[in-house]
Amino acid sequence: MGRRKVTVVGAGNVGSTCAVWIAVKELADVVLVDIVEGAAKGKALDLFEATPILRTDVKVVGTKDYAETANSDVVVITAGVPRKKDPVTGQFPSRDDLVKTNQSIVGEVAREVAKHSPNAVLVIVSNPLDAMCHVALNESKFPANRVVGMAGALDTARYKSFIAMELGVSVKDIHGIVLGGHGDEMVPLPRHTSVAGIPVRELMSEERLQSIIERTRKGGGEIVGLIGVSAWYAPAAGAVDMVEAILNDQKRVIPSAVYLNGQYGYTNLYVGVPAVLGAGGVEKVIEMQLNDEETAMLAKSSKSVSDVVAVLGY
Repeated sequence: MGRRKVTVVGAGNVGSTCAVWIAVKELADVVLVDIVEGAAKGKALDLFEATPILRTDVKVVGTKDYAETANSDVVVITAGVPRKKDPVTGQFPSRDDLVKTNQSIVGEVAREVAKHSPNAVLVIVSNPLDAMCHVALNESKFPANRVVGMAGALDTARYKSFIAMELGVSVKDIHGIVLGGHGDEMVPLPRHTSVAGIPVRELMSEERLQSIIERTRKGGGEIVGLIGVSAWYAPAAGAVDMVEAILNDQKRVIPSAVYLNGQYGYTNLYVGVPAVLGAGGVEKVIEMQLNDEETAMLAKSSKSVSDVVAVLGY
């Protein structure tokens, strides 16, 4: 068996941070791809020059040529344009415009990746996340189990972080899950949230819990408000957690955007649900028993996703 390889497409903040953590964990050799060749080559060289200090034996290369990505085991796609104000009008692009722009970018990436790494698992990070999973699925022609989106891992991490901050306890002891689309309609599940097995509602008031849920839903916006651009440490950590589970066939249960075929009552739609991730990509979807309130929240979230997917025209 040869050395393992992970390609990260997009050498921006999220992509380059993914490369760092893959190298630090010594998970695989890394190929960083970007249309701006200097950005990919420069960041890859800088990271490789850090490996003697980190004592991590991985190769890191940067390129804009997909030939160098051939036979990757996993490909993380972070490429796409963020929502930015127009400097002249001061307006944000419409959601539909953003979707169409990123559909073109992610579609091209997916076709190139499929050509050079036909057996890879794709981990999608590009936004709007759930819709871009549909783009990658359609354009790569991969089976749905090998196209998965990173959303729940990030949203759940934020949810756990805020609970740990509120209670003054270790993040290691917080157990919980967030379902649904990656956005304001996500579905944190307090009924399934505990601290070292103790139900969270025994440890804080409902008012505090609901404020944490609201903060989780707006977590991405909070970061943008503070630094003017989207987050990158936590999103990259979420993606690399999924990469590690797939590369090492860990059978980790990680909330992920997966293509549903009847589970939870949805068909042909990417929805954030708990999934078993291993060498085959999404190896199993776990169906939780949701109460009426949770079912209604998931329905609202899924409707938001399907509205955006409709813009793609598939």
